[in-house]
Amino acid sequence: MKSEINYDAEQIQVLEGLEAVRKRPGMYIGGVGEKGLHHLVYEVVDNSIDEALAGYCDQIEVIIHDDDTITVTDNGRGIPVSQHRKMDRPALEVVMTVLHAGGKFDGEGYKVSGGLHGVGVSVVNALAEWLEVEVKRNNKIYYQRYTTGVPEDDVQVIGETEESGTKITFKPDPQIFEEVQFDYDTLVKRIKELAYLNRGINIKIIDDRVDKEKEEDFKYDGGIISFVKEINSHQEPLFKDVIFFEDQIDGIQLEIAIQYNNNFVEKIFTFANNINTHEGGKHLSGFKSALTRTVNDYARQNNLLKDSEDNLAGDDIREGIVAIVNLKLPEPQFEGQTKTKLANSKVRGIVDSFLSQNLSNFLNENPEIAQVIVNKAKSAAQARKAAQKARELTQRKSALSRTALPGKLADCSSRDPEESEIYIVEGDSAGGSAKQGRDRETQAILPLKGKILNVEKARLNRILGNKEIKSLITALGTGIADEFDIENARYKKIIIMTDADVDGAHIRTLLLTFFYRYMRPLLEEGNIYIAQPPLYKVTHYSDEYYVYNDRKLEELLSELGSRGVSRQRYKGLGEMNPGQLWKTTMDPENRTLLQVQISDAIRADETFTTLMGDKVAPRREFIQKNAKEVDNLDI
Repeated sequence: MKSEINYDAEQIQVLEGLEAVRKRPGMYIGGVGEKGLHHLVYEVVDNSIDEALAGYCDQIEVIIHDDDTITVTDNGRGIPVSQHRKMDRPALEVVMTVLHAGGKFDGEGYKVSGGLHGVGVSVVNALAEWLEVEVKRNNKIYYQRYTTGVPEDDVQVIGETEESGTKITFKPDPQIFEEVQFDYDTLVKRIKELAYLNRGINIKIIDDRVDKEKEEDFKYDGGIISFVKEINSHQEPLFKDVIFFEDQIDGIQLEIAIQYNNNFVEKIFTFANNINTHEGGKHLSGFKSALTRTVNDYARQNNLLKDSEDNLAGDDIREGIVAIVNLKLPEPQFEGQTKTKLANSKVRGIVDSFLSQNLSNFLNENPEIAQVIVNKAKSAAQARKAAQKARELTQRKSALSRTALPGKLADCSSRDPEESEIYIVEGDSAGGSAKQGRDRETQAILPLKGKILNVEKARLNRILGNKEIKSLITALGTGIADEFDIENARYKKIIIMTDADVDGAHIRTLLLTFFYRYMRPLLEEGNIYIAQPPLYKVTHYSDEYYVYNDRKLEELLSELGSRGVSRQRYKGLGEMNPGQLWKTTMDPENRTLLQVQISDAIRADETFTTLMGDKVAPRREFIQKNAKEVDNLDI
């Protein structure tokens, strides 16, 4: 339904200028690396999405050109072009050149709008080497071109049309960005997400670059119902249909979709005005409290819980849940380190009462599904009590007490976490070399025997019964799951050091899955690293060279020639003596560490489920799709 509001020059309000954007781009787009580069595209697309939210746009197209320029086209109303009274310039020029100038700030141009930070297309213009905009409006085609945010000429009429919409083409400024090369999959992830969150909108992405040509259309008439089904596609749902509720309350549009699977992991994703609020906020709090109370009330009223039994805990009821909470609201307020935590206080009560009423009705009308949800939660409660007993065995009176630490841990002398680091090493052989070669003041070594338990397929009580995992939890000192506290971390850096082969990659994935599911703040805070041991040692007469990939090996061999050259392919860390391991992989002055980051929670979640879950077909498909990207694989 189209909003009954005006959208012309009078709705373009000016809040502040554009002077600081090129000097401090990180303040506006989060950095000048890959994340900031792609953020430019998101800002332009979000403008088109805002038109769709107002009911005036249902087609959006994104094109990556061969020179890594971007074109975004929509069939909305087109940016206003009439003269802006306050600025005495065309509204189009004001929108493109003045920070925070647009139709979003007084609730008149748009009742609801998105944008990751709301900085607007003017920031894209400021950080572009050049930008061109075409507006189809009033039966005419208007055009203006800008260089580093400055108009080259006045707005011009270049043709006539019966269509409406906006087309923006821009080239990111290579003097601003570290590298100007767009990643198709990164853009697809965001575009696909937007299509799920805004049902009925068709978003097309086209890659026109040589040898990369491809295109995809995303349109989901099921909206977040389709989103939940996609997330659950690698699991076994406990019931066929997705539970879905929607309404509009006090100007807030609410959508909630829920489905359970036979896994043990909770997956709740929340959005506000298309922004992934991965830090949660009031809407998540309202969802959780309503879910817990409503399921318990139903279980009591239908004698599924005995009088002698305690209420089911929220964690019990959320085991195996996949849920999307999608809100569209005027004037969202965000807090948190990354401004992705919804802070509007009234939202909690609205979501709570909305879900309570609708879910209560649903459970009463669908007793078979209700029974499945309650039984799943009761099973989780039994496992939780068993896990509590197992957890108590892993806890120690003092995380810093040397006597409390696992015997296989070779701890460092320092008690300052900021300068301490721990190497989690595959196998006793490599662990022995690492213990001998390390800096004993700041480097701790924890060897792991074999492969740890796959936590994707186990409840917490079984996880805590695993000897290797218990040693890991005790060594790190943070606790686990809901008792996790990053302030108690004994080491600033946690470094996974495994062999450069298939088994090593499997062990690394098992460890990362464990950290992601049960110690996720360590990943979010950038505390997890992967050591990069050399693949080859090349000897040229008396000189030794360590090489970390095949490309560098070819370059080195070409440079050295064939005489007096021998090479060794390291199959495992244990093949290096302590001195070599220190020199190549552990010495802070020479080593290479890969920091593990979570760029997107939903994508990461899907990857872990695909790789470590029960279903074989999605894993095979993932391997086939990504096989060409593998650099080093022993067969």
